[in-house]
Amino acid sequence: MRLFLLTFLNGLTLAALYFIVASGFSLVFGLMRNVNLAHGSLYLLGGYIGFEVANSTGSWYLAVLAGFLSMAIAGVLLQLLVFRYMEGQELRQTLVTIALSIILADLMLAVWSGVSYQFTPPAWLFGATPMPFINAYPTYRLFTLAAAIAIGIALWLFLNRTRIGIMIRAGVDDRGMLSASGVNVQLLFCVTFAIGAGLAGLAGVLGGSALSIAPGEDIRFLLASLIVVIVGGMGSIPGAAIGALLIGMTEQFGLAYFPTYGVVFSFLVMVVVLAIRPQGILGRA
Repeated sequence: MRLFLLTFLNGLTLAALYFIVASGFSLVFGLMRNVNLAHGSLYLLGGYIGFEVANSTGSWYLAVLAGFLSMAIAGVLLQLLVFRYMEGQELRQTLVTIALSIILADLMLAVWSGVSYQFTPPAWLFGATPMPFINAYPTYRLFTLAAAIAIGIALWLFLNRTRIGIMIRAGVDDRGMLSASGVNVQLLFCVTFAIGAGLAGLAGVLGGSALSIAPGEDIRFLLASLIVVIVGGMGSIPGAAIGALLIGMTEQFGLAYFPTYGVVFSFLVMVVVLAIRPQGILGRA
C-alpha cells in the first residue's frame, strides 16, 4: 500500500513537471503548428542559465526568473529569425530545429561539461510534509505540483478569457483574415512563442531543483513533451494536462512494478491513443 501511494505521488509530481514543459510545447507545436524540435534544448539551456544566476546571486527566485526570461527572448528570436520564414513548411522546420538542438547540445556540453547540476531551493521548500499512510513526502515536489496547476489555470484563462488569447486562436485558424482586420499576427505569434519557450526555461529550473540538469535531459524532455502533446491533443492545454498525467503515472508505475519495461509503457499509451483517437484525447478532429 505504501509503495502504491508513493508511486502515485511520484507519478503525479513527475506529470506536473512534464505538463509545464509540454504546455509550452503545445502552444508552439499544437497551436501555432510550428515544429520546434529544439524545445528540449530550451529546457536544458534555461536550466543552465538559471543555475549560473543562482550561483552568482544566491537567489533561487532570480534563477527561476532568469530561466523564464532568457528562454522567452530565445523564443522570440526563433520566431523572428527562423519560423517566420518557414510558415507551413513542417519538413524545413523539423530539419532546422533538429540542427539547432544538436548545435546547442554541443555548445552546452562545451560550456558546462558533462557534470550534473542541482539547484538549492529556498529553505521553506526543504524537508518533507507530513502525510497520512506514507508518513511524509518531499515538500518541493508538492510545490511543483501546485505550480503546474497554477500555470495550467493561468494558460487556460489567457487563451480562452482574454482578447489576446482569442486573437491568437483566431490567427491560427485563419491568419489572413485576422491580418486583414488590422491585427499584427507576427507580434501575436512572437508573444505565443515567448510564453512557450519561457515555460521550457522555467521548467528547466524547477526540474533542476527536483532532479538535476545534465546532458541528455534535453532529449528526455523533448520526447516526453511530444508524447504528452500527441496523447492529449495538439493545442489543448487541458489535453496536455491529461497527457502529462497519463505519461507521468505510466512511467512511474512501470518503473516501480516492471522496471525492465518501464519506459516502454509510455510509448504503448501513445500507440493505443493514436489507434483509437488519432487527434489525441482532447484534440480537434
